[in-house]
Amino acid sequence: MLTLQWFFGDREPLNDALAIRRTVFIEEQNVPEVDELDGTDGACIHLVAYDGDTPVSTGRIMITRDDFIIGRVATIKSHRGRGIATGVMQALIDACVTMGGDRQILSAQVAARGFYEKLGFVAYGDEYDDAGIPHISMEHFGTERTCAKRVLT
Repeated sequence: MLTLQWFFGDREPLNDALAIRRTVFIEEQNVPEVDELDGTDGACIHLVAYDGDTPVSTGRIMITRDDFIIGRVATIKSHRGRGIATGVMQALIDACVTMGGDRQILSAQVAARGFYEKLGFVAYGDEYDDAGIPHISMEHFGTERTCAKRVLT
């Protein structure tokens, strides 16, 4: 059974999120550790999806003065293609909307652009390099909650 756990800042569950990100971004995609571990996790709201006791997917929200930024969305290879990342993203969007962030933004890997477009995100601006991987800025205007629980059960 899949479950979601929210936490804020540098609490112990951050280790589960970091383990997923280390596997996906640092080991699989060769993102330099200094780029992945950017020092902002303590100021973010984190979400981790668990399959039983195993952390399998994660994402975070950073709230700035003007923006609700979704980032560090990752799912371990063994659990991809099951809709888990979609559920995580919908939960992140729902949280942003609940907190008053009707516009959510993210920096998407170009290879994942289609995934985010299916969730209603629209690209803007030019492509750019981030840690050696082509990225594009995307935005979503969510005003209604999507009920991510429905996707995860």
